[in-house]
Amino acid sequence: MSFVVNSLFPTCTELRYRYPMPFPRPKKRFYSEDELYEYAVGALARRMRTVAELKRLLRLRVETDTEYGQTLIELIIRRLKDHSYLNDSQYAAYFSSLRRDNQKFGRQRVVSDLIAKAVDAAFDGVSEEKQAREFLRKKRLMKPKDQKQAARIFRQLARGGFGSKTIFTILKKWDVDEETLSALESETA
Repeated sequence: MSFVVNSLFPTCTELRYRYPMPFPRPKKRFYSEDELYEYAVGALARRMRTVAELKRLLRLRVETDTEYGQTLIELIIRRLKDHSYLNDSQYAAYFSSLRRDNQKFGRQRVVSDLIAKAVDAAFDGVSEEKQAREFLRKKRLMKPKDQKQAARIFRQLARGGFGSKTIFTILKKWDVDEETLSALESETA
């Protein structure tokens, strides 16, 4: 269905009919266990995937905000692992051999790529600021009262592996003065 537009600036509706999206995002709907399992097997048949990648695909097909959807995804993952269709260590070996043979990368590059991919998958959808606040709660660290306590919190978060942007965001929300923040910023450089 296509039609000619008389104005210089077509509306979104007019563009939609002229340039349809080739692959619309799938609608979330409940699948039965068997249907979702078949979809997962098909996705694995197209290419090897990690557990995190497959979970991400399955979340597009199931309402994950319900307990039923979350349980269904975990059940499918368990079933695939039991049938040896899904194995992260096999994926890592396959990924490494492809990077070595096809792209001729060295050992260190393959290891760093694999680790980066695993870490990205593990932290997908996680707020670093929320994670840092939970870290502070676990360590029982409260809002700093002076410059010394602010520096202590800064160093604890840095040792915890949080980025300086996240650390400064938290300290600014705690109303730490600019002088202290600039001193800590010069310490990181």
